[in-house]
Order: sequence, then structure tokens, then C-alpha cells
Amino acid sequence: MDRLALTALVVAVFGLCLWGMWRGWRRQSRAQSVRFPPFPPVPAEPGPVELELAGVYASSTVAGHWQERIVTRGAGVRSAATLRCHRDGIAVARIGAPSFWIPRESLVDVRTAKGIAGKVLGTAGLLVLTWRPGGPDPGEVVVDTGFRGDDVDEYPQWIDKLKGGARA
Repeated sequence: MDRLALTALVVAVFGLCLWGMWRGWRRQSRAQSVRFPPFPPVPAEPGPVELELAGVYASSTVAGHWQERIVTRGAGVRSAATLRCHRDGIAVARIGAPSFWIPRESLVDVRTAKGIAGKVLGTAGLLVLTWRPGGPDPGEVVVDTGFRGDDVDEYPQWIDKLKGGARA
């Protein structure tokens, strides 16, 4: 009987932990839905693809705060994805999660990094796009979007291409 009670207690504590994490995620999502505008959808006709990179969408965070993950509206879901650079912006085509669009005029910076919420590497293996989801208005919130490409040797080409369109 003692063994059964102990097992039930462990299962109950584990279930309580899962329930608490789920509630925290939902609370954070509701709070962020007011703070962050919805990420723009990918346009129906974005134009020809200039660059393409397959890999994993790691997460989006508040710019400069690499551990403050944005979870609202599906932005916190790590997923396989493809980055596609077009003349007017970057399409983040995610599998199993909402895709979104980063307009060129909203782009602030492009760089590599060692980590972002949900993904930490020993080398600068992440491509990080810093942008304003509400548009180019300097008063808007700024977001870092981290992407781990299958071929990190393509990062310099992406950085060179996008730095020309980045605005501070």
C-alpha cells in the first residue's frame, strides 16, 4: 500500500508541474498578445525568391533579451522552417506552426549568435533577424527571430544581402 501511495504522489506532483507550466505559458501568451502586434502574414504574391535556407525556426525573443521568448500567437513554437528572401521581405515558412513575413522596411539588423531561447550552440550557429513587427516606427517593440540553418556557410550571403536593406 505504501508503494502505491508513493507512486500516486509522484504522478500527482508530476501532473501538477505540467499543469503549472501549461498555465504559465497561457498567461504569458495573453500578456504578450497586448504587448506584441501579430506577426504579418506572408503575402499571396511575395515575388521571386532571391535566397532560400532550410532549417529550424528556434524562437523569437524581445530584442537584446535572448531568453525572453515570445509565445503569443504561435510564435513560441519551435518548428522546421524555410527562410525565403524576397525583394520586399523575408518569408518564414514554418511547418506545423503559423508562417510569417518580415518586411524589409521593418528589418533593423542581421547577425549570427550563439543562442536564443530554446536553442544554445557552442558557436555562432544561429542567424538572428532583428525587426519591428509593427512596422518601421522607432517607438514599436523590437524582436529577434532566431533561425538555425541546415547550411551555416550560407549565413554570410544572407547577412550581406540583408544588411543593405536593414535600417537602424
